[in-house]
Amino acid sequence: MELDHQNLRPMAVGCSILGAGGGGDTSVGLLAALQATEDFGPVRVVDLDELPDDALVIPGGGIGAPLVSIEKLDRGDEILRLLPVVERHHGTSVAAIMAAEIGGSNGLVPVVWCARTRLPLADADGMGRAFPEVPQMTMELAGISPNPAVMTDERGNVVLIDAADGAWLERLERAVSIEFGGQALSTEYHMTAMQARTATVRGTVTLAIKIGRAVLDAPDDAVASLLSTINATALIEGKITDVDSRVAGGFVKGVVQIDGVGAQAGTSLRLDIQNENLVATRDGHVVASVPDIITVVDTHTGRAIHTERLRYGQRVTVIAFPCDPVWRTPAGLALAGPRAFGYDLEFAPVETLLG
Repeated sequence: MELDHQNLRPMAVGCSILGAGGGGDTSVGLLAALQATEDFGPVRVVDLDELPDDALVIPGGGIGAPLVSIEKLDRGDEILRLLPVVERHHGTSVAAIMAAEIGGSNGLVPVVWCARTRLPLADADGMGRAFPEVPQMTMELAGISPNPAVMTDERGNVVLIDAADGAWLERLERAVSIEFGGQALSTEYHMTAMQARTATVRGTVTLAIKIGRAVLDAPDDAVASLLSTINATALIEGKITDVDSRVAGGFVKGVVQIDGVGAQAGTSLRLDIQNENLVATRDGHVVASVPDIITVVDTHTGRAIHTERLRYGQRVTVIAFPCDPVWRTPAGLALAGPRAFGYDLEFAPVETLLG
């Protein structure tokens, strides 16, 4: 499969939905990917099984507050600074690039990188969604070293980090991204194709395109088509009545309230946000939480609305669906469950909470 203007648009729609509200606004990432593939040609998508066992695969994407990325645009050539540093460190050429997270614009950033370098894009990512913190990746769970992490910005600055562990990498990369102006591009958790086959969430590029087509091909009932495609449940259909958000510490944090309309009038849902939608509470009861995926979509179009785009008065449907099974393991929950974000809350699968 090749990525070009015909499937990049549905891929962007799917990435937005998988992003749980985060990962960066895909309107910017889509334009960059379309321009890159027009300038340098389509990008080939490869299954990890197609690569030699020792092939070097590098994940990557943006780090910082998604709100910043709407106005602080990438140059598009950042990979040309990252790649030589990575290859010098490992003493070998990079064979494929992979999205660190398939969610949001970060699912599209590697398309730009692949077009620029003529490298293939691996049909996998490190989350199966978007998470706010760097080490919240399946590679961390698999014991892949995060080092070296290489960061750059649109000005040409390059920073190489050798962190003590994933938690320290988060602190250091977050601090650098703030100094860069709130947004940076980075690559970390480099691995061989053999390692990647069991240390990543596979097939997520293909999945994003499938989700996007389900929405775009059903304009008269996009939400229903979406729900059936990804086994999702609608938590509420309503109107946004309050948004309290701010940029703090390199994250977008806040709370959003949605009041039900029509048959759901009198029902209210609260969303807690840290770049992504973390916890959904309906009428005082938790109905979905991280690491399961909670996404706000436009009721009429079925397209996701990122957390930085949520506004008073929008008519929305909040949906929830299961995350990749790896995040429901004890190790996955310790890294990215509700308690990892400070909530005194025991995780329960969305299908159990709503069953």
